[in-house]
Amino acid sequence: MQYRPLGQTGLQVSALSLGAASLGNVYGDIDERQAIATVHRAFDLGINTFDASPYYGGTLAETVLGKALRPLPRDRYVLMTKCGRYGPTEFDFTPARLRRSIDDSLRRLGTDHVDVLQLHDIEFGDLTQIFAEAVPTLHELVTAGKTRFVGITGLPLAIFRRALAAGCKLDTILSYCHATLFDRTLFSLLPDFLGAGIGVCNASPAAMGLLSSHGPRDWHPADQTIRAVCKQAADHVRARGYELALLAMQFSCSVPGIATTICGTASPAEIAANVAAIVEPIDKVLLAEVLHILDPIDKRTWPQGRPENSA
Repeated sequence: MQYRPLGQTGLQVSALSLGAASLGNVYGDIDERQAIATVHRAFDLGINTFDASPYYGGTLAETVLGKALRPLPRDRYVLMTKCGRYGPTEFDFTPARLRRSIDDSLRRLGTDHVDVLQLHDIEFGDLTQIFAEAVPTLHELVTAGKTRFVGITGLPLAIFRRALAAGCKLDTILSYCHATLFDRTLFSLLPDFLGAGIGVCNASPAAMGLLSSHGPRDWHPADQTIRAVCKQAADHVRARGYELALLAMQFSCSVPGIATTICGTASPAEIAANVAAIVEPIDKVLLAEVLHILDPIDKRTWPQGRPENSA
């Protein structure tokens, strides 16, 4: 496993991280024992970074992850969680709610602090309030010893540009679905993050299931054109005896400037396959073929959050 610096935090994070959404039944029902075994298998294979949120599974993901992490040495893993989003339409970035949120998360996770606390999907909130009140509240939680570092997450890249322009004091950002085989728009922002000393976490290298043989869930917001082209790419890769999700993970994990790429699974065998894939050299011929198939949906995405936060 390769380890990389997370911005200027001093943390060394594994190139591949485990996202806890799958532990909270977000992508289908899971067995708790298997979920815990997945976390332990990931740790044994060198994954030292785990990402959660109270939103995932209605706090189930944090609860299961906490059970899994309890026997592991606390100084040997990086623990990230989020606050501000608690349901599909439930958002609260007020200082009082954020303070209560981290206390609840710490109890579920079975620890006295997290390494990174991030505001979750800020495109659904009032960015003026978030930058003026929510981000400073997170820094107060650093002083209180409840988190070591702070960050923001979201889908539209515009929120990160706005945060940089506002001079927000951030240690990390978490972007998802913008460092994939068909959407590489995050790449243009990497120099700006590097210049600001911000560590970049990337999630959903398979674009929440689009870039996989099993395809996305019914709730996926991508339109039918994106779905159809991604299925064509998945079929092509499967005909070559490989899995598109693994190719997508190899691609995302190889991008300079991204500290860690977060993948979600509740299967010990699948996390082992993911780790094995990222240490193998990428098949450049197959990659070129897939990029050609995906070219019609280059840079395609979907709207999310308040319209004013997407521009």
